[in-house]
Amino acid sequence: MSVFVLLFNARTDNEGIYSTQVGDRNVILMFEQEDDAVRYADQLEAEDFPKPTVEGIDPEEIEEFCQDSDYDFILVNSEMLVTPPSQNLEQTDWQPDGHKQAPPEDEDGIDLEAMRKRLERLL
Repeated sequence: MSVFVLLFNARTDNEGIYSTQVGDRNVILMFEQEDDAVRYADQLEAEDFPKPTVEGIDPEEIEEFCQDSDYDFILVNSEMLVTPPSQNLEQTDWQPDGHKQAPPEDEDGIDLEAMRKRLERLL
């Protein structure tokens, strides 16, 4: 049995899976029906979110990913009414154009992530 998830930049180095926040937890939606996943993807696009690709995947893979990433998951059946949140994240781990996001810099152009890693090595 496959479930359907929403992927961004599918099959690239910058692939991302759609998740939503419920309280303080990240939750991946697994759809039982492909049509429901496609409908949700269309709703995301209507909310000015980049349109994801609907992909069928083994639910055990998603469950394992969730355990490794400390995410939760919900299996969405056709009787459930789910709609995208009205507000999107301002910063994601992936970029719609397929390029990895540049490390954050402060106003002087200093790579904060590289500096943090150097400081951690000193400890």
